[in-house]
This record gives sequence, C-alpha cells and structure tokens, in this order.
Amino acid sequence: MKKLLISFSAILFLLVGCEDKFLDLDDLDSLTESAFFDDPTDFEAATNALYDDMQSRGEFEYITDFGTDFNAWTQLYGQGTNTIENEDSFWNAGYSSLRNINIVLEKAEQYEGNASEITEYVAVSHFFRAWQHFTLLRRFGGVPIVNEVIQIDSESLYGPRNSRYEVVEAVLADLDVAFAGLPSSIESGDTGKISKWAAQALRARVLLYEGTWEKYVGNATDFQGSVENNKSAAYISEAVTAAKSVIDNGGYELFNFNNELDNLSYRYLFVLEDGASNPAGLDKSSNKEFIIQNIYDFDLKRPGDNLPHATGGRNSPTQSFLDLFLNLDGLPIDKSPMFEGYAKMSTQFINRDYRMISYFGDNLPEDGSLVLPPPGSTSLSSLINRKFQVYNYPVYREAGQEGWNYPQLRLAEVYLTYAEALYERDGSISDADLNLSLNKVRERAGIAPLTNILASTNNLDMLEEIRRERSIELYMENNRYNDLKRWGIAEEVLGADLIGAVITDTEYENNTDLYNPSLFAFGTTTYESGVGPVEATIIDPSTARQFSIKNYLFPIPTNQIQLNPALVQNPGW
Repeated sequence: MKKLLISFSAILFLLVGCEDKFLDLDDLDSLTESAFFDDPTDFEAATNALYDDMQSRGEFEYITDFGTDFNAWTQLYGQGTNTIENEDSFWNAGYSSLRNINIVLEKAEQYEGNASEITEYVAVSHFFRAWQHFTLLRRFGGVPIVNEVIQIDSESLYGPRNSRYEVVEAVLADLDVAFAGLPSSIESGDTGKISKWAAQALRARVLLYEGTWEKYVGNATDFQGSVENNKSAAYISEAVTAAKSVIDNGGYELFNFNNELDNLSYRYLFVLEDGASNPAGLDKSSNKEFIIQNIYDFDLKRPGDNLPHATGGRNSPTQSFLDLFLNLDGLPIDKSPMFEGYAKMSTQFINRDYRMISYFGDNLPEDGSLVLPPPGSTSLSSLINRKFQVYNYPVYREAGQEGWNYPQLRLAEVYLTYAEALYERDGSISDADLNLSLNKVRERAGIAPLTNILASTNNLDMLEEIRRERSIELYMENNRYNDLKRWGIAEEVLGADLIGAVITDTEYENNTDLYNPSLFAFGTTTYESGVGPVEATIIDPSTARQFSIKNYLFPIPTNQIQLNPALVQNPGW
C-alpha cells in the first residue's frame, strides 16, 4: 500500500487547468493544500484530472478483451495460465486515484466558502470514487475500501480486505451522493462531464453485474474470512429501475445514420471526429449515444496510443463469434433460411447483421475467400477487425493521430442492461419492453425485432438471445470477460477450443493455396456450425486452456501482501 503514499506536490502536477493559478503565486515554495483549495475553480481543476484516471485507450490489451472466445489472439489470462505478479498496474492506479479523490473530498469538508459552490465537484468526486472501487472489484473481488486520505499512521493502511459485498455497498452509497449533486444535463461546451444520468447508468451497470454474479457465482470466489451478504434479487430489481430512469430521462439517443452511411452507422460511431472522419460528413456533435466518455481532440489532446492499429489483427474473429451474428430475419444461422453457408468466406456475410460487416468488412473479398494464416501468426484469422479503426487511414489520420472520443459507457449498454435485468428479475419480458430497449439496438443492426412469438415459434431461449445481443453490441468494450464470469460460464466457454475457419464444403477444402493443413499444428476438429457438424481449424486447443473458477478474479499482487500481510489472497492462488 506504499504506492498510495504519494506527496501532495505530486497530486498538484496531475491537476489540469491550474497553470494560470500557479503563475499568480508570489512564493511557490509556500504552496500548501489549504492554499490551493480556496476557490471553486480549484475544485473544478482537481476533479477535471479525475477523468483521465478511467481506464484509457492505451490499455487496449484489457479494454478490448484480448484472448476471449471471440478473438483469435491468445493470451495468458484467456487461457487461464497467468500467474501471480509482484505488482499490478490496476491496483496501483486505482489506489493512486482514490487518494486524489479523497484529498478533494477532505478539502471540500474544510472549505470555508459557500458549500453550494462546490456541490457538483463533490458529487463528481463521489462518482469517481465509486468508479475506482468498482474497477478494483471487477478485477480482484473484495478489496480495501479507502474513503480517507491515508497517512503513514492510518489504521486502514494495514487493515484487512473488505468483502465484495461491502465494496458494492460502498460503491452504491457513493453513487447516491453523486446522483444527488450532479447536474441533470451537460452544456455543449462541457461535453464529457459527468451528469446525474451518467451516475445512474453506472449504477445500473454495477447492480446488474453484482446481482448476476451473486446469482450465478455466489460465494465461490470469496476470500477466506468474507461474510456473505447475498442481495442478488434486490440488485437485479434495482438495475431495472436505474436503467429505465436513464432511458426515460437521460436525453441520449442511439447513433443511427444508416441512410447516410450505407447501413454502417456502427462502423463510424467509434471514429467520429470532424466531417472527414466518415463518408456522410458527420462530426462529434451528431453522437448523443456516449454517456461516459474520454474526450480527445486532434489539435488539443491526441491519445497517442496504438489502439486503432494494434487491435486490427489481434481482434480478428473466431468462427464461433462470426456464427453468433443473426440473419436479418432475426434468427440464428442454424434456424434461418436466409443463411447462405460457408462456401466462400464472403458467403457467410450475406443477409447478416450489419455489425458483422461493420466489424470485419475491411479486407473481405466481394466474392471469395482470404488465405488462412496458421496459428502463431500476428493475425490468427485472415479477417481484420475495424472497430476503432480510423476511416481513410492514413490519408485522414496517420497512426496515433486519431482524436475520436472513447466510450466508457453508452446508451446501447443501458438498453441491454434493462432487457437483461428485467428478464433476470421476472423470468420473462414483454414485447413492449423489448421494443423499448433491445430492439432499438437490433434495428440499427438491420435485424428483425425479437418478440415472444419469434422466440417460441423457433424454440429460442429468450435469455440466450438477450445475452447474444449484448455480446455482439459491446464487443471490444471491456465486457466479454466480465459477462462470462458473472454468468458463471467462463470456465466452460474459455476452456474450449478456439475455432478458426470452416473447411468442409468450402473453397479451403483441397486448396493448399488458400489453406495448407501442414501449417496448422493443432489440426482440425468437428465443429457444430450453422449447417451442422463440419471440420474447422483449431486456433488454440482446449488442452492449452485451463481457465477455472480461480481465474474469475486476478490475484492480489505479491508486493501488496508483503507490505500488508492482512490482505488474504484470492482462492486458488
């Protein structure tokens, strides 16, 4: 926990927009905390810095869910073979940010001006305290709750971990304070600032996550000494209410310009900058879907990371992910007469969900198949992902120069949270509620609405269809691992073979120019495809994949347990 004990002078260097204030000081050596937090603009500058403490684009290995069952890039965590590290950057970053947050809240309590002047900044601080504790919860489970500025003699510095149940309650308590103090709407000049409905959207995410975790995982991952306090039903019910309030009151809209963008709204939503960032000449003002986001700008604040280019090959799809996309009639490929099969790589894209071509249409032949790269290549599938890929590269933007905003939470997720939580609560969902939520997402994707008649007539599992929509819509947005775990199916899904291209009855069969079997060390397997059992390549074999219940949580880093032996390790580690 020594990582928490950074000096206040270091904190000041993290604050944005403060340089003018420093220039007015006569004696920089006498600068103190109390001298800095003496004006509302000081609190505004301090809380502005907290936005950059959300997971950044630069952490693309984590935020894009590398190594799940959806992408062909294997990595240790997805295989369940990661080990205990001495340090963990998420632990360090989370507690460093919590210290900054608690300094702001402590100074707010000491503020001698009118308290109403800093109400919003106090609320923002509570929002980000909830954000950081929840981020730590999803990675480690129960963690020490830090609601004070820790000093060298603080008892909590060497105290035990709080249980996951205590952390969730602390997160929800902070979000209550945030909701009460945040503005209902954000002026256009402050795009990216946190509103009341952003806090409520995060609340819905937290409630669904923990409610389903406690329902499907229970106490299986609790560290020794945790006191169970299962509130699954209550949390899921509250998630319905929270999501519905955002839908009704937030003023957000799905980005749907399919008429202008050749049904590829989803392709361009994530790379909006100015009018040159897409064929329709739209800019960021057209996007009212992002609820919580990191703001970037080509002139003022470029992210300088490699996300748009590193994720191209590494987020290329497995066959099982491609097969998840529905046909336009709203049916899975094994039930739809619209499915054209696998004869050519391009064939399987016909009559499919618009998101499929939005994700993987960049290098897709109009009428043919790409050469299959063998396992061990940088791109383990010949299809290249283009979500977050800049438009017209490198003419419009070169590598690392993109200035599009990064979505931390958007309206589509709230719609899907509402549908899932409602079904989890009631065991059913009406067509009216489907139309209010999930079917809005399907409409943008060109898919026929999900209805109870469609589900019953075609023997579809409604919960499975709701989960399908979430899985496709939120691909690469730091959800797949978390969803598989809270649904209690991660070891099953991540322990199976990663499937490459279908070979049976395709252009790849007996064509070594497109597919050379001798280069595929893992061979093929029988795969239950959209047309029944076929032979398909193996990208990563189940024998190399050991994901188990222990991998639902990351281990507490070694250096933290050495510094504080009261931190009990997670089970199995």
